[in-house]
Amino acid sequence: MKPGIHPEYRPVVFRDRAAGHAFLTRSTATSDHTVVWEDGHSYPVIDVEVSSASHPFFTGRQRVLDTAGRVERFEQRYGGRGR
Repeated sequence: MKPGIHPEYRPVVFRDRAAGHAFLTRSTATSDHTVVWEDGHSYPVIDVEVSSASHPFFTGRQRVLDTAGRVERFEQRYGGRGR
């Protein structure tokens, strides 16, 4: 890699505000806010809207859409017009 052209890669805490879940990982993301982590060190913190802790797909609270019912309703409303 060329020296001096890549951003700094360092430990960062990502915090999901909706679920109250946080995890420490490495990233090039920057932040002016810091948080003291479990190990006693201070790290930059990035607040995110959705993570695997709060997204319905990962939590098992995903809604199943009734696509067959929607198609049938569409056919009832508009089925014979274009033919």
